[in-house]
Order: sequence, then C-alpha cells, then structure tokens
Amino acid sequence: MQEYCHRCGEELAGDTQFCAHCGAPQLTLAVEQQTQDANAEALNNAASTGAMPPPRPSAAGSVDWQVAIRYALGVATVGALLGLAAIKVDALSLPSLLWTVSGSMITLGLYQKRLPAARIDAGIGARIGLLVGLCLALGLATSMAGWGLVERYVMHGLGQFDAQMTAETARRLKQMLQQAAAQQEPVPPWLPGLLTSPEARAGAMLAVYAAMTAGLMVISAVGGAFGGLLRMRRR
Repeated sequence: MQEYCHRCGEELAGDTQFCAHCGAPQLTLAVEQQTQDANAEALNNAASTGAMPPPRPSAAGSVDWQVAIRYALGVATVGALLGLAAIKVDALSLPSLLWTVSGSMITLGLYQKRLPAARIDAGIGARIGLLVGLCLALGLATSMAGWGLVERYVMHGLGQFDAQMTAETARRLKQMLQQAAAQQEPVPPWLPGLLTSPEARAGAMLAVYAAMTAGLMVISAVGGAFGGLLRMRRR
C-alpha cells in the first residue's frame, strides 16, 4: 500500500520517518487512538486486580462550583443567624466571629468530604474562599438590614442607635468646623446640612458594609488558601 505525505501529498519512498519533499514527520498518533489505548490499559488493570480504576483527575484549577456555591450558601446562612443571635445574646459574639473567620475552611472541609477525589490546593482554596467571603457579606448585610426594618417599623426601636449616630455626626461636624477655622478656610453653607441628612447616614452605612465585604473577602481568601495548602499536603 502506497503512502503519501499528510502535508504536501507527495508519495513517500519506502519506510521513512520524514518526507523527502517537505521534511514533515510521518509518525503521528491520533487522539482517538490514545484514548482507546488509555481505556484498554485501565480495563486490563481492573481485570487483573479485581477493582475498578480510580476516576481520572479533573483539569488543573477546576472547581465544581455547583457544590461549592451550595456549601458556601449554607455556611453563610449559619453565619448570618449567629450574627443576628449575637445582637441579643452577648455570649454568641465570639462563636459568631469564629464561624465568620473560619467559614472558608469549613466550606473546604465540606467540599472535600463531598468530592474526595477533587483537587485541592492553595489556588482553589483561595477561589472558594472568595466565594465564601462574598456569600458571608451578603448574608450578614441582608440579615442586618432585615433586622433593622423589623426593629424600626415593627418593634419601634433603634432609638438609642439613632441617638448614637446623631451624636457621632455632630462630633465630626464640630471637629471639621474647628479644623476649618484653625486653617482659616471657609466652609460651604450646604455642607453641614448634607452631613446631617438621612442620605449621608445611609451613605455612611453603605460604606461600612462595603468595607466589611472587602475585609471578609480578603480574610476568607487567605483562610481558603491556607486551608487548601494544608489539605494538599495531607493528600
């Protein structure tokens, strides 16, 4: 059977590894043949040992996000409930803080228990940690906002909180006016009204939640990377 070069189409002379016309190598192995050889080898090993071969490892850096999101949401729900309970019960403040800080490592443990053959390393741990930090931040913000609505419009509370916010705003405004007077700089007439407006208070609360979200994501990413490194060494 005459063979031809796969690149230039010229006729090959004898049993040669390179085309005499274009120099293209003639030793090729199809991907399908490689897959068939790998499957045949796995079946032969299973037949000789009597046990099925282990599943092939997933691609580098892959994460089963469906499982990770499910466990991250569960950990965030528990953290939000603990945070709400800590408002009324001071003894739960420390457990709530510990759960929030270690949420990424708890999620990694549940993830690896659900998928024992899944790859775990520092990079994967950090990615799952970022997810856990975001879920924790959203859970805490949602629970605190819901508690605030119930406390204000149902229980008619938060009077002490409003008084503290008003006192803090007045203190900052006084300090700003003193600094402007010391530096002999004029203060815009609209600035005091803006600082004491409900919009400014809402903006301050949003800034606090944004800082909390960033902090939680950083802490969870670092904790996830550390947990992934430990689990990679253990494996």
